Amino acid sequence: MEILERLYEMTAIGHFMATPGTFIMIIVGAVLLYLGIVKEYEPLLLVPIGFGILLANALGGNLAIAGPEAIGHKNLPEIAKEFGILSYLYYALIKTGLLPPLIFMGVGALTDFGPMLRNLRLAFFGAAAQIGIFTVLIFAILAGFSPQNAAALGIIGGADGPTAIYTAIMLADAELLGPIAVAAYSYMALVPVIIPLVVRFTMSKKELLINMKEQDRLYPSKYPIKNLRAVKILFPIMIAGVVALLVPSAMPLIGMLVFGNLVKEIGTNVERLKNAASGTIMNVSTIFLGLTVGATMTADTFLNVTTLLILVGGFVAFAISITGGIYAVKIYNLFSKKKINPLVGATGLSAVPMAARVANQIGLKHDPQNHLLYYAMASNISGVIGSAVAAGVLISVLS
Repeated sequence: MEILERLYEMTAIGHFMATPGTFIMIIVGAVLLYLGIVKEYEPLLLVPIGFGILLANALGGNLAIAGPEAIGHKNLPEIAKEFGILSYLYYALIKTGLLPPLIFMGVGALTDFGPMLRNLRLAFFGAAAQIGIFTVLIFAILAGFSPQNAAALGIIGGADGPTAIYTAIMLADAELLGPIAVAAYSYMALVPVIIPLVVRFTMSKKELLINMKEQDRLYPSKYPIKNLRAVKILFPIMIAGVVALLVPSAMPLIGMLVFGNLVKEIGTNVERLKNAASGTIMNVSTIFLGLTVGATMTADTFLNVTTLLILVGGFVAFAISITGGIYAVKIYNLFSKKKINPLVGATGLSAVPMAARVANQIGLKHDPQNHLLYYAMASNISGVIGSAVAAGVLISVLS
């Protein structure tokens, strides 16, 4: 019997019986794995996050992330020894704010700013779409959130997972990181559902039929770009300078984004840098980010009213951002001869290129000749910059 008792104590069965909330967290992790594997919704993040939840709640092994109270003033080797490898990775890579900028560098190396540079007027709708961030920020404060936690909640409206995580690291309470990350990536995965839903209630049939190519034919650009490659190389350098001057707190994200884009645009001379940024570095960062964020989500930190408010508030921020972009185009059309399809405004999110593809599909559904992808990408790409700058402003004001 003594041997059997020791074997029982060695297992995690007793822990499961004492904390029934663990079973709910196992279900949450399984649902995220299902969405990532079967439904293919943001699998690169939802699969690691889902498995991280299982590691923290189901498989034992001391893999849940230890809280700041338990960590105290311990150094990294002590954290690894006492609390496990995931706590070590969390405090070394996540709490330092390292991984989100590295992922942004990879995003930059995969992004072509060409569509935005050829249609700079469309870039303003990427800024207009950030309205959801600040609207939900205000309502979250009124609902009882601290300004810092409210800012981390509102940034979900930018539809940018790394930006949401980075803002949460810089501003929010530690236990909110997991719910904010799950909300951000889940709603990014649901872009094909949320954008059509908002469009249905905010756009008319006439607006859906606005043909951008026809508008370009009727009102051609007066200032065509003659040397696009030179402009694409100078643009990230210029953006870095402007952001460093005006919003220096956004530079960890914007700086890495434009550096990744710069090595992409330079070409074959730095091909290895581009491949490393968009391949190895980005993939490794994504794995560690997903696993460690998932491992923060135990029953104690996730199963509460605050998590529910984050999920609801994140959806509202997302929907308001889409609506804001659409109505910004509507207002622009009141004063311009050259009309813009409001679907372009709906893509002023940071979910690149999914939002642009969804807008293009909606346009083609109403008119098989109305190809909007190129124009939607202009607003979509500017949304990446807009959400990062918005995060920088919030961090600067509320830190």
